[in-house]
Amino acid sequence: MNHTRWKLARERKITASHTESPEVKALRINPHGFRSRPGGFDRRTELGLSQTGLARLAHMTQPPISKLELGGTIPTLPLLVRLATVLDASLNIALDGNAADVVFTPHAA
Repeated sequence: MNHTRWKLARERKITASHTESPEVKALRINPHGFRSRPGGFDRRTELGLSQTGLARLAHMTQPPISKLELGGTIPTLPLLVRLATVLDASLNIALDGNAADVVFTPHAA
């Protein structure tokens, strides 16, 4: 028998009746509360860049760009600055409690 499957009757009872609040579910879906897709995705598509094209210009690979746009990772500030430079945009970060919004605003022509 596999020891990882052992549960006490009390533990089974607790987990069987446990339900998550909507806030906990939202944190489980996006554990960092970090939203970056709208600004970066919109600016990238506005410039006609694919994820691979943006990654190439930013000296990266495509998978990290995809993870950023889906909110699956927290980018570092230097990475956001590098992306803002490639996207010819200003970087705006709004922090509110446990949430952070990142928006790339195009520079005026």
